[in-house]
Amino acid sequence: MSQSVSLTFPDGSVRSYDAGTTGRDVAESISKSLAKKAVAIAIDGNVRDLSDPVTPGAIEIITRNDGRALELIRHDAAHVMAEAVQELWPGTQVTIGPVIENGFYYDFAKNEPFTPDDLPVIEKKMREIIQRNAPFTKQVWSREKAKEVFAAKGEQYKVELVDAIPEGQDLKIYYQGDWFDLCRGPHMASTGQIGNAFKLMKVAGAYWRGDSNNPMLTRIYGTAFAEQADLDNYLHVLAEAEKRDHRRLGREMDLFHFQEEGPGVVFWHGKGWRMFQTLVSYMRRRLAGDYQEVNAPQVLDKSLWETSGHWGWYRDNMFKVTVAGDDTDDDRVFALKPMNCPGHIQIFKHGLKSYRELPIRLAEFGNVHRYEPSGALHGLMRVRGFTQDDAHIFCTDEQMAAECLKINDLILSVYEDFGFEEVVVKLSTRPDKRVGSDELWDRAESVMLDVLKTIEAQSGGRIKTGILPGEGAFYGPKFEYTLKDAIGREWQCGTTQVDFNLPERFGAFYIDQHSEKTQPVMIHRAICGSMERFLGILIENYAGHMPLWVSPLQVVVATITSEADGYGAEVAEALREAGLNVETDFRNEKINYKIREHSVTKVPVIIVCGKKEAEERSVNIRRLGSQAQTSMPLDEAIAALELEATPPDVRRKAEAKKAKAA
Repeated sequence: MSQSVSLTFPDGSVRSYDAGTTGRDVAESISKSLAKKAVAIAIDGNVRDLSDPVTPGAIEIITRNDGRALELIRHDAAHVMAEAVQELWPGTQVTIGPVIENGFYYDFAKNEPFTPDDLPVIEKKMREIIQRNAPFTKQVWSREKAKEVFAAKGEQYKVELVDAIPEGQDLKIYYQGDWFDLCRGPHMASTGQIGNAFKLMKVAGAYWRGDSNNPMLTRIYGTAFAEQADLDNYLHVLAEAEKRDHRRLGREMDLFHFQEEGPGVVFWHGKGWRMFQTLVSYMRRRLAGDYQEVNAPQVLDKSLWETSGHWGWYRDNMFKVTVAGDDTDDDRVFALKPMNCPGHIQIFKHGLKSYRELPIRLAEFGNVHRYEPSGALHGLMRVRGFTQDDAHIFCTDEQMAAECLKINDLILSVYEDFGFEEVVVKLSTRPDKRVGSDELWDRAESVMLDVLKTIEAQSGGRIKTGILPGEGAFYGPKFEYTLKDAIGREWQCGTTQVDFNLPERFGAFYIDQHSEKTQPVMIHRAICGSMERFLGILIENYAGHMPLWVSPLQVVVATITSEADGYGAEVAEALREAGLNVETDFRNEKINYKIREHSVTKVPVIIVCGKKEAEERSVNIRRLGSQAQTSMPLDEAIAALELEATPPDVRRKAEAKKAKAA
């Protein structure tokens, strides 16, 4: 009598099946229509082939519209791409082809590298293969058979991959019709289930196994979605992202540049630095009254980083510094600071602290340096030297939850001032590699979980929350604040991290109400994170059309005729006196030429003055991105622009003062 397999379904019902029953059999036992839609199964959350025999546990039938099917669609598309390439160019070797974020790639060994012109040809062949609707079938081969078969086909890279698979692991071979490949799986039932919502994106060079000592291969990137509408939306976002690329806009707006002699560090131009300082000044005002702004040294002895744990956990990302020259006896090793926390602990420890002084909030716009591989550098978004809007709060255990909520309110308010209203807050819990006792981690995570619930409740559900298991810092759990930009991309910026560990490692304490030495809780927090990166996000979010209060050049006064130059100069001076950043354009050029030129550099407001405006003491206002012109009296225009150019925090303060006086 055969053994039975007990399966629990999503509705809680339990059914028994004969041993050897496949996922497809289970789907058919529910309904024929479900079996037709099914692409895979999941047992206790683990996705498997539809043809696999089921094992006891909680079962789910996965269809194409299930979010988990997307990875299968992309995985299968990669296999179909490899088959298409080998049909079109026999003798090409296939190597590895994983699913990646937003798509997939496959690396090929071919005498002549692929070019972008080859992509439409490969796509056409892929559609033919998908139309054949060949089933995916799985075989398990011995190591010897796999090496023999791939060697006979001339697939030397596959032979090497077989050798790299640990002893005892099954070697799975997946067929789609007659074509096959070495693969861990799982796959869908057939190539037809991939659909036609795919596109090959680009070709690139890639060293075998990422080692520059190995041969150069050609990598083809692609993407695939369950529905054509999803693909269309993705391609639209990519096109929008390209138009909004902060590196291109940075050149057009004359904000900054990068060069080889300073990899990963920013060369700020005048306008860019003005914008950067506007951001810093705004943040300083938001911290005033609550935080003490401090400044810790850039270079510190490695012993400090050993005490903090960074030397052991983070050393590969730190820049080491030694004294140059042979005429010195100072052979100590220093490091450029990658973060501000150890310096702030030293400032807290300097002098005796009482519980009456807590919480003590120390803030710094600290310039930090972290090593990033050259291939990972990306404009302002990924650099080696950046400014962190960092702060550390030293408080009692009882004050911890209130401080986290206070930080949350500040972070959300800042994001709202910059136009970001869709925010997700997630709690990252303890990683496998960490410092500190489980008891301390339990306490920190318990408090932060309560705070997370309060954040969601206070927002009325507007702020979404979640948990990121194992994603915390090595010294404590953290909140991660992710905001969504104008084209739907998500950016993780702010963090709040509760830390019981660093104060203990550095012996930091305060005197409590019982005259006892007590270790403070240390809360790390950043709002923008990297000021450079946040500015890059702002540029891309607004596509260079910056809010007037952020823009480094707010107004250009342009004249139609030289007869209006005197009046134009008067207008510009009045605007400067009102606090705006203004330039003039009195060149002997046509006004439409001037407008086009300043629009390219993303000047938000162009004021046009002609003979008529000079006589009437009025101005014509032209907004970036609009063909319309608005005529208004000079005084009225200055008042309106002055108000618009006032930062939102300053405006709120003025309105509150006015309301109080009334």
